[in-house]
Amino acid sequence: MKEKMVLHFPASVVEQPFMYHLVKDFNLMINILKANINPRKEGRMVVELSGSKEDFINGVEFMQSRGVKAFPLEQEIIWVAERCTHCGACTVICPSGALVLERPSMEIKFLEDKCIVCEHCIKTCPARAMEASY
Repeated sequence: MKEKMVLHFPASVVEQPFMYHLVKDFNLMINILKANINPRKEGRMVVELSGSKEDFINGVEFMQSRGVKAFPLEQEIIWVAERCTHCGACTVICPSGALVLERPSMEIKFLEDKCIVCEHCIKTCPARAMEASY
């Protein structure tokens, strides 16, 4: 089983080693796609968890029992090719490499499987070719 998840950590648990326990105790493989701790010391992570279905369920239940809110990443970024001017602004700001400027054509290519839904491209695109779907 493999799923992208959003994890919200309250300030009271943000310094606990949850990722360690998910790996060691629940045999889950974790790919951290995005992580942030805000000034109130609350954490937010976008991760890809993979492992057996039983380990996955038990790992998520473990986090939730300790105050972590965990839910599937349901938002996605959509590239509207007809609006794109291929200016390249999005490729500079994309931290995951999901938006690339192909050479020699100098055209934008969107690699959806690499997207971590950080929304930087939405704010950056002057042509409004990037959209979020919820």
